[in-house]
Amino acid sequence: MTGSPPTTPTPNPWIGAITAYVPGSATGGGHTKPVKLSSNENPWGPSPHAIEALRSAAGESHRYPDGASTALREKIAALHGLDPERIVCGTGSDELLQLLPLIYCKPGDSVVHVRHGFMVYPIAARRAGAEPLAAPDAAYAADVDAILGTVRDDTRIVFLANPNNPTGTMISAADVARLHAGLRPDVLLVMDQAYAEYLDAADPDGGMALARSAPNVLATRTFSKIYGLGGLRVGWATGAPAVVAELNRVRAPFPISGPALAAAEAALGDQAFVADCRARNRVQRTLLSDAIGRLGNKGLGAVPSEANFVLMTCPEAGPLTAERFYIGLAARGFMTRWLPGQGLPHALRISVGTEAETAAVIAALNAIAASA
Repeated sequence: MTGSPPTTPTPNPWIGAITAYVPGSATGGGHTKPVKLSSNENPWGPSPHAIEALRSAAGESHRYPDGASTALREKIAALHGLDPERIVCGTGSDELLQLLPLIYCKPGDSVVHVRHGFMVYPIAARRAGAEPLAAPDAAYAADVDAILGTVRDDTRIVFLANPNNPTGTMISAADVARLHAGLRPDVLLVMDQAYAEYLDAADPDGGMALARSAPNVLATRTFSKIYGLGGLRVGWATGAPAVVAELNRVRAPFPISGPALAAAEAALGDQAFVADCRARNRVQRTLLSDAIGRLGNKGLGAVPSEANFVLMTCPEAGPLTAERFYIGLAARGFMTRWLPGQGLPHALRISVGTEAETAAVIAALNAIAASA
């Protein structure tokens, strides 16, 4: 004898365990248009060539785009020395990251990520009914031994963002190679290189080289960060032919719009703009980190960052908590990212802004600290 049938559609039980992703806020503090330093966007925008390509392609918006992103894959391959047949494009790298557990995991499996890592990883795991396992970190950075110690017999995927979001820390190519060597061959190592272009080396942690040579490594990149195309949702991945084939099997039929493809292709062709943004970001990031460091006597600290943001740590109690800074900065017209939902209630992630924005947010930080 079975019970009464449900009276409404019933989701799978593991879906209820998902905490929905909350993007960085663009509004608040009573300001009509505050300075948005909450989503790690490129404050200098996209290349002028990308904007022009976007405008030119808009007239063809009634046509379906190339679902295989052929021209974009060829341009990516030429820039990075890759085989275009081993590249897959998606609606931001988010789409590809979300698909991987659906491909490789089943209910009861597990996915490993760094404790203070990108919020999408545990969401992606739970979508597939898998259990996300958070590996302890070391001084806000990935700890290879801790990751390997967290891996279980039922682990199918290890996600590693390098540089890491939201901490900005990075482990070396030697550590990445050691991590890969310590994994079983049936575990997929996903190297999320969303912020790799903020470093001078083309493959700063060796993740792309591993993806080229190993059958169980996938490297992902995005056009949302240094290329300044976050609003167009373009990302890509490269890895073993078998892994790329599975992603192509389940990805959206037309993952990227025609205008977005045109803009991304033009952005790739303007590496001088990318280099300029990299250099400007480094200068403003240093100014912001140094300014926070000068407030060390107030209990503040800046975690060393290789990305386009700085994680500011604050006292857990007293007048200068992260929440106090978050509210105070919002009141002064700056939206940042307070991180209690990621186990960092004592920290604030501040995206690097333009020269004027960085100077202004530093002045605001000093004013809040002085008022305590």
